[in-house]
Amino acid sequence: MANEQPVESYTVEELVAVNPYNPDILSDLEGFVNDQVSNQTYNLDANLSLLRLYQFEPERLSVQIVSRILIKALMAMPGPDFSLCLFLIPEHVQMEEQFKTLIILSHYLETARFRQFWDEAAKNHNILDFVPGFEQAIQTHAIHVLSLTYQKVPRAVLAEAINIEGLALDKFLEYHVANSGWVIEKGTHSQLIVLPRSEFNHPELKKNTAEIVPFEHVTRIFPVLS
Repeated sequence: MANEQPVESYTVEELVAVNPYNPDILSDLEGFVNDQVSNQTYNLDANLSLLRLYQFEPERLSVQIVSRILIKALMAMPGPDFSLCLFLIPEHVQMEEQFKTLIILSHYLETARFRQFWDEAAKNHNILDFVPGFEQAIQTHAIHVLSLTYQKVPRAVLAEAINIEGLALDKFLEYHVANSGWVIEKGTHSQLIVLPRSEFNHPELKKNTAEIVPFEHVTRIFPVLS
């Protein structure tokens, strides 16, 4: 009996790299989206490939899978992932209620309207709860946005941006004081959270990228006329 040749197996990343438009990998890509949700990983390229395949085979489009792709893209803020994914989704699909909700949430994040974002998210937890780590990812994004603007963030502003209050906020602050270099100061009316210095909240730290060309190099290009 002849020996059977082993069947070659490929990762999803390899399948996408070799032939991203092969409809035979559509099911693999859908499974990979669910893996990303379960394992709290993320692969934008694979998700974009799946959305492109849906364009060629719209009858195979899974609303649930597309929703999960968009939620994972929201979690990648401030990257442009959500817009990149949305561009590949047919307009009539975008008009479905859950996608209109995700588009609204994206708008709130892009405009740093965090209070409205959390209010809208609370009304649609049935969509968002399927993706673990969503809340933490948005909190990380909110802190990033605050760090671009504030050197010292009032406690109330931080609480609204990350949707945490009371004892939970105290524990959150304790963690970041111990692990992220935050410092807590007592302000006139409330606590102030001093964020780590960066070129964004301390412009004087911004490096001057302009190169200084030595004079002798200039004279080689433009000889000094005597």
